[in-house]
Amino acid sequence: MADNHATASEPKRRHRVEGPKKHVISFIFSLVLTAIAFALVMSGEMNTMFIYIMLIAMAIGQVFIQMAFWMHMKDRGHMYSIVGIISGVFVVFTMVVMALYWVWW
Repeated sequence: MADNHATASEPKRRHRVEGPKKHVISFIFSLVLTAIAFALVMSGEMNTMFIYIMLIAMAIGQVFIQMAFWMHMKDRGHMYSIVGIISGVFVVFTMVVMALYWVWW
């Protein structure tokens, strides 16, 4: 139990604080991705498949930004959450593939 407490000879460790700078940058990046997606949809002159692919790519980018900066998944101690999210993605992907397989065959 004595191992958990700092002694007088050890310096105290301070908690690392990120500050609002990274949050503001990630918020601006999310706004830019949203504006690009809106502009792609409103243009109407581009190939529809290209628009769909770009929307999916920007949505995946938004998910990673949200999980890393707003949900703090990049920090230590979130392994159970990350494993849960990956497991959920695997289950949903499997369900979609099996539903498509069932309908088409």
